[in-house]
Amino acid sequence: MKVAAIIPAFNEEKTVASVVAVVKRVDLIDDVVVVSDGSTDRTAAAAREAGARVIELVKNLGKGGAMQAGVKATSADAILFLDADLVGLTEEHIRALIEPVLAGDADMVVGVFGKGRVATDLAQKISPWLSGQRAVRRDLLESLDLDIAHFGVEVALTRHMSRSGAKVRTVTLEGLTHLMKEEKMGFGRGFLARLKMYWEIVRQVRPR
Repeated sequence: MKVAAIIPAFNEEKTVASVVAVVKRVDLIDDVVVVSDGSTDRTAAAAREAGARVIELVKNLGKGGAMQAGVKATSADAILFLDADLVGLTEEHIRALIEPVLAGDADMVVGVFGKGRVATDLAQKISPWLSGQRAVRRDLLESLDLDIAHFGVEVALTRHMSRSGAKVRTVTLEGLTHLMKEEKMGFGRGFLARLKMYWEIVRQVRPR
């Protein structure tokens, strides 16, 4: 099975290169695709300099739209989704996510943060299923429109896998965390961005 790592990124120039660098060192990964989701900083340049194949979206589509663009840009059999703002990512984390899918032991693997950092995202504390770190078989994504999910894409993926009867495993990624929105954007803008993210998640969680 060929594996593509897809990294959606919106103004993540501080961390995207370090994420790409770690992924590039893992021999299980055949393609590293960073989707710059309408970024206005050096996200695309930093990712390209680190060795990623970069897709630059002119308009910000939201996380789901960026992930969809990445999936369409590769024919890989398995997809590894990673956030661009990760801190502490290691090759072992990546292998823990992708190896069960390659071995046929899981159709999707969800990576959850360990307890090393107290101040992690509230959404992660409420439900680890909101993690953006996951590996999944491509054929299980074919009938799912990731674009409509925006920030609620992880909830949509989890629901879709449950309805499909897919085998889902969870792995703990000790030592891994991410920059919070307030750290990246300042308290005011970061707080508003967080509220928007929570609203998109609530929209996906509501019964249908």
